[in-house]
Amino acid sequence: MSQDIRIKKGLDIKLKGKAEKVTNDASSSSIYTIKPEDFHSIIPKLSVKVGEKVKAGEALFYNKANEDMKFVSPVSGELVDIIRGEKRKILELKVSAESSQQFKDFGTKNPNEMNGEEVKAHLLASGCWPFIKQRPYDVVANVAKSPKAIFISGHSSAPLAANYNYVLNGKEKELQAAITAISKLTSGSVHVSVGKEGKSPLEGLNNCTVHKVSGPHPSGNVGTQIAKIDPINKGEVVWIVTPQDLVIIGELLLTGKFNAERIIALAGSSVKDPQYYTTKIGASIDSITKGKLKDKTNRIISGNILTGKAQTSKGALGFYDNIVTVIPEGNDYELFGWTTPVFKKISTTRALTFSWLSPKKKYNLNTNTNGEHRAFVVTGQYEEVFPLDIFPMQILKACMYSDLDEMEALGMYEVAPEDFALTEFVCISKQPHQEIIRKGLDLMLKEIG
Repeated sequence: MSQDIRIKKGLDIKLKGKAEKVTNDASSSSIYTIKPEDFHSIIPKLSVKVGEKVKAGEALFYNKANEDMKFVSPVSGELVDIIRGEKRKILELKVSAESSQQFKDFGTKNPNEMNGEEVKAHLLASGCWPFIKQRPYDVVANVAKSPKAIFISGHSSAPLAANYNYVLNGKEKELQAAITAISKLTSGSVHVSVGKEGKSPLEGLNNCTVHKVSGPHPSGNVGTQIAKIDPINKGEVVWIVTPQDLVIIGELLLTGKFNAERIIALAGSSVKDPQYYTTKIGASIDSITKGKLKDKTNRIISGNILTGKAQTSKGALGFYDNIVTVIPEGNDYELFGWTTPVFKKISTTRALTFSWLSPKKKYNLNTNTNGEHRAFVVTGQYEEVFPLDIFPMQILKACMYSDLDEMEALGMYEVAPEDFALTEFVCISKQPHQEIIRKGLDLMLKEIG
C-alpha cells in the first residue's frame, strides 16, 4: 500500500553541475581508508596490526562497548598505516589494496528462513551492522534496543544529490533480500519512501510499506519522513538504512561476500563532465576526481554541499557517502559587497537579491558565506525552510546552553544534524547549526543514554 507525503516547507537549491546518467569505473585506488569518526559514538579497538594481511570483509577494528560489532576492510590487502591524533585516538586506518581481490566467505543466507537474532548476528559478524543507524542521537544502532520501525529514504532531494532511481536500477534482488532480512529486526513496519516522480526500484518490494514523497528539500531527509509517518517519542527508537547500504547487505546475504562497491555521483559546477562512477567505500578522492576538475581553486566535498565534509585530493570517500561534490572556493573579494543588487546568488528574502524572479534558474555558487559570525537574529527564516513541528531557534539555543530538560521538551529526540542544514544555509547570523545540534545530541547521549 502506498501513502503520499507532501512537504510544503523547505527550499530547493538549484545548482549547476548535476551528474548525467552515465556510469564509468573510477580509477583504481591503491589505498582505501576507513575513518572511525564516520561511526559516531563508537570507540574503536584494533583487530589487526600494521603489516598484517586482510581479506575484504575481515575486521579492522571492533566496538569497545560491544566486541561483536565489527568494522571491516572494504578490500583485501595489507594494513599499511594507522593515523592517530591526540591521546592516540585512532583517526584513520589505511589498507593497501591487492590487484586480485579476495573476500571472506560469510556463507549465503535465505532471509526468509532467518529469525531476528540470526539476522542480527550475521550483520554484526560481517561488518554490515554499521549501515544501520538509529534515532534518537543519529548514531550506529544500539544492538540491545528494539526499534518500533525501520525507515529507508529512497528519495534524494539535496542539491545535486545522486539519483536513487538510477543507481539502484537492476538491484531489485539485493534490495528485496535486505528488506526481508531487516524486517525481522522490528515488530513494526519497514517504511520505504520514494519520489513521486519516476519509477523507483524500491517500489513493489515485499515486507515494507511504500510512501511517495513530494515537495522541496528536505523532503528526502529521513528525519522529515519519520516526523510525517511515525514520530519518535521519549523512550522510543527507530532505525535507518540508506538504499545503497541495503544493496551491500542484500549482496552479502545472496553471495556471502562483503562487497563494498558503490556507485557515486561526481557533481558540481567545477567538474568538467559530471557523471556517475563505480568505486568502493574508502577510495581515495584523487581516484575519483583526477583529471576531471576545472582548473581553478576548488572545494572538494565528500557528500552533498549541505552536510558533506571538506576533503583534499588526498582524502577519502566517507563510509556513508554516495556523492563527491566539487564547487569553486569562495576566497575572492567582491567589490562593494552587499551594497549592490545581486543576480547570481540565492536568497529566501527579496532584499538585494533577485533569485525569486527566476525560481527555475540554476546557480554557480561558491563556498563564500557572504557574512561573518554574529549573534542570532530573529527573522522567521528558519521556520520557512524547516518542516518539522519544532521551534528551530529555541532548540538551537537550548543546545548552546546545555539545558537537557528544555532540549527534551523541544523535541531533541526527533532531530539529527542534517535536519538543520537548510536553516544553517539561510542563517544570516552564520551560526554552525549542524555542529550545535551534534554537540547537543552528544550531551544527551552521555547524560541520558
